[in-house]
Amino acid sequence: MTAMEALSRLLQPRSVAVIGASGDPAKTAGRPVSYLQKHGFAGTIYPVNPKLDRIGELPCYRDVASLPAVPDVGIVLLGAERAHIAVKELAQRGAAAAIVLASGYTETGEEGARRQQQLLEAAGSMRILGPNTIGLVNLTDHIVLSASGALEMDHFHAGAIGVVSQSGGILGALLSRAAARGIGLSKLVSTSNEADLELADFVDALVDDPATRVIALYIEAIRQPEKFRAAALKAARAGKPIVAFKIGRSEAGAKAAVSHTGALAGADRMYDALFQQTGVIRAQTFGDLLDIPAALATGRVLRGKRVAILTSTGGAGTLVSDSLGVSGFETPAPDEPTAAALRALQTGDHAALDRNPIDVTLAGLQPDLLRGAIKALLASPSYDALAVIIGSSGVGRPELMAGAIEDCLPLSDKPVLAYVSPHAPEAAALLTQRGVPAFVAAESCTAALAGMLQASRWRAPASVPEGAARVPLHELPAGSLDEAQAKRLFARFGVPCAREAIVRSGEEAERAARELGGRVVLKILSSEITHKSDVGGVAVNVSPEEIAARLVAMAAGVERATGVRPERFLVQEMVNGGCELILGMHRDALGTAILLGMGGVTAELFKDTTIRLLPAEGGLGRDEALAMARELKTWPLLDGFRGRPKADVDALADAIVAFSRMAAQLGDRLVEAEINPLFVLPRGAGVRAADGVVVLRE
Repeated sequence: MTAMEALSRLLQPRSVAVIGASGDPAKTAGRPVSYLQKHGFAGTIYPVNPKLDRIGELPCYRDVASLPAVPDVGIVLLGAERAHIAVKELAQRGAAAAIVLASGYTETGEEGARRQQQLLEAAGSMRILGPNTIGLVNLTDHIVLSASGALEMDHFHAGAIGVVSQSGGILGALLSRAAARGIGLSKLVSTSNEADLELADFVDALVDDPATRVIALYIEAIRQPEKFRAAALKAARAGKPIVAFKIGRSEAGAKAAVSHTGALAGADRMYDALFQQTGVIRAQTFGDLLDIPAALATGRVLRGKRVAILTSTGGAGTLVSDSLGVSGFETPAPDEPTAAALRALQTGDHAALDRNPIDVTLAGLQPDLLRGAIKALLASPSYDALAVIIGSSGVGRPELMAGAIEDCLPLSDKPVLAYVSPHAPEAAALLTQRGVPAFVAAESCTAALAGMLQASRWRAPASVPEGAARVPLHELPAGSLDEAQAKRLFARFGVPCAREAIVRSGEEAERAARELGGRVVLKILSSEITHKSDVGGVAVNVSPEEIAARLVAMAAGVERATGVRPERFLVQEMVNGGCELILGMHRDALGTAILLGMGGVTAELFKDTTIRLLPAEGGLGRDEALAMARELKTWPLLDGFRGRPKADVDALADAIVAFSRMAAQLGDRLVEAEINPLFVLPRGAGVRAADGVVVLRE
């Protein structure tokens, strides 16, 4: 049996064995059989319990070996001490998968990890969901393989949103919240400990599921980043957006020992980069994890930021308009033909139909007026989306409002959503079920539209062309390189560096300064002291006449500050007239990232940075490098802000590509690397690496 076949049988089993089933549906062990029957499972159920002959009308079997046929799936309700026995029996019978609900595995420590390994060994080639999982729910096919109390509800609205959660409790929360709001789900899976099957496996499966159009993920940690990247890109290319809520945003992230880059990247920013590069829409709040998919599931396309607001309550219209404006959306007044069409709808001067929000407060709840206004706004070239505000009068007759909007939906593929102003969950659910995603907060409307815009604008990164020949690096030392060594390494990959000379005395420093053309930068050269300016180890704009005295004074000052007297110094050309950037790499469990940002001593203060994860196959492409530069808040400084000369952005892109090739080739041997500052000179003059950090392992 292939892995794909096993996963298909897990999601759509024709027979289910419930090992450890209880005859009491009030108990956790009694729920799976009860829920399978309650929610309409059409296949065969095999309860397994040596102490019972029957559970309701179903015969109960002593053990797995006694089953009359091989089950597709086994739900294991035994504790962690005995679950592996049932798993082994299921594997021996040829079941496709086992769902292990018990806790007490890796989440509890070393002994639990041993039990989890025992579980895997017992399974052999059979797939395992869990352990410590609440199971899975296939609403499309009326298959519930779960003990979640959320399944006590009598009915769930099947729909187009697939959910994968690394938390069992969150799965139940999403199931019940979606049901209450009229949001239709297709499949829900709790992966939890992910001893075997994990997040990416189910993303991959949901991409192939014809019932699923949008995928929602609740993520604690991505354990196999490359596998996730491949599945997410598959989803994006198939036109199935992924919305992810990643917890842990407040963690400080790994602080690098000698560079700024680690602090500027941080663990959560690495997730941002992964999501951005794979087309995943990041939910900023838990509520967004349903709001954004509900809008995306309509299949409508948001092509721009112009939103028409049709309201029957002025205050609520202002709330939505304000929220949209804060997030960069526009609410322009109707163009003249649209305004004329709107004015033609009113019988008197009761409605304000030629401004935005378009207010029908005093016009009453007239279906013809609503339909006419909606049709005019959807047809208008001035708008990319329509938000309809449902006030108290609309809530009183929700079918009328829902019907009026629903009638107009076939006329356009522009997004249409509703904001329900009073507390009226039934009205909101009715609208959502009719194809008009309804929200109870103005900010939710904005989040939904922002997610739709991101989905419509995402483009897969261009494939990286075959890289240049590998650079021979066998003689590189281990440990922290000094600045001169670091810059020689950068230069070997094609990053231009400032001219410089290594000196040991004032006389050598003066001679070097004159050869470099006058005023220079003087620095200590040390592999132990990397933040040189913090200890008085940097002097800029030094003349040849004063450099010898400055060298002696610098050596004494650094010795007082560190207890170490420097013996070597760098004399470096002064680089003038450029923008200072920082270019670095950072590695954590998600992979290796390249970071670009405002540089110099203020890098960590301003934190104007952007990052990209390196693909598995090599460095970044030039288009990605240019995109990074344009994402910086300080991009205008590179692009000729207020008469400044335009910077050599092409040379910057080349430097980013070269630096990323270095990081890719060195791989795990490269612990840290950073250029700070990287001077980007005026167009045609190139770039210069003026300082550098590199740390290598053996």
